[in-house]
Formats: sequence, C-alpha cells, structure tokens
Amino acid sequence: MVTIGNFMADGIKGKDYKTYSSEIQKGILLHREIDTFTDANQIVRQSTKRLHKRYGHYSGVIVDILYDHFLAKNWDQYSGVSLNDYIDDFYTSLDKYMAILPPRILRIMPYMVTDNWLLSYASIDGIQRVFNGMNRRLKHIDNMNKATEELEQYYEEFESEFTAFFAELMSFSTNKLKELNSKH
Repeated sequence: MVTIGNFMADGIKGKDYKTYSSEIQKGILLHREIDTFTDANQIVRQSTKRLHKRYGHYSGVIVDILYDHFLAKNWDQYSGVSLNDYIDDFYTSLDKYMAILPPRILRIMPYMVTDNWLLSYASIDGIQRVFNGMNRRLKHIDNMNKATEELEQYYEEFESEFTAFFAELMSFSTNKLKELNSKH
C-alpha cells in the first residue's frame, strides 16, 4: 500500500493525505520527501542543466522520465523481482485500490495499463512514445518530443548520473521510510 500511496501522491494536495490509511499516508509522505530530495540533488541538477536551454523549467520533468528509462532498463540491478512481475503486481494493486485513487490517476490509468507505460520506459522507442503523448496533451510545451535526441546524444552521461543519483536515492528512501514507520 505504500507503493500505491507513493504513486497517487501527486494527486493529493496539502493535508488531504490524512484522510487515508497509515500505509497510504506513508507512501504519499515518502513521495513528497523524494521530490524534495530530488529537486535539491546536485546530480539531478547536472542532468537538468544539460536540457535547460532547450526545455526551460520542463527539464526536470524530462530528466524524471529519462531516469525512469534507466531504472526500467537496468531493473535487474535493483530488484530481485523481474520488471514484468513487478508491473503485473503493481497494475493488480491499482485495480484493487481503484476506489481511493484521485481522479487524475483514474483518468490516466486505462492508458497506462493498456499501453503498459511502465514497461515501455525500458526502451528509447517507449520513451519517445511518452514524450510524443506529453507533447500532444500539453500543447504549450514546445518540442518535448525531441528530448530523445538529447537522450541519445548524452546517453552515457545521463546513465552515469542516474546510477549515482539512484544509489543516493535508495539510501535516502530507506532511511526516510524507517523514519515514517516509526512515526505511524
């Protein structure tokens, strides 16, 4: 349930998280802490700086997606559960907890599952589809669909930065979850 809370966190504003179960609350709070940690991280800033001239303040959104690519691509290095099994379990959980999901999540969920977004992140073609979709939906973000050009051009740099950042993030998340468990 922490994973579901983490996933739905962007759709929960302010103190509204307190209306959910303790486990969902932990996921929401963990997500918020991860966002704060990520936004302040120097490695992530290095990645976003590479994109800033072309994409402005949307560089962070793009780097988040690029980092999702490296996580999916290298999943076996980080988990003893296969990516396919993890995704299947996650989609089953989404279905199980559908009644508590925010409207924004409920709107994207059918597309996410049908197009298997999580698995698509593992390939550059999949990332391209993500950027194409974002570019279509968010018309004011000019040329976001071109971000795979930078991904391919700076692939090794982004992957190296992701690897260093993710090691820090795993340690941070483990410690933060212990702290949240002791409070809830």
